[in-house]
Amino acid sequence: MEYKNGENRIYAINDQGVEVGEVTFVPTGEDMFIIDHTGVDDAARGKGIAQELVKHAVEKAKAEGKKIIPLCPFAKAEFAKKPEYQVVQADK
Repeated sequence: MEYKNGENRIYAINDQGVEVGEVTFVPTGEDMFIIDHTGVDDAARGKGIAQELVKHAVEKAKAEGKKIIPLCPFAKAEFAKKPEYQVVQADK
């Protein structure tokens, strides 16, 4: 699985070169973005792809010195489960 940065999204490409999932975000000001969607194709579910997509978004925020508002229900649940993500979560 390969994860790539696109415009306002990070997406997953499987070994056959097919896009199988994405996390999308909306820039909010200079130092923040909102995760508004995380999705994985039905055939690729259960492989941890969505978790990896959110992880990559967190790494992007850290690298760019930005905060994240996880509005997408899946991303919100990941932030609740992983205390290490709190460092980039915007104040509620």
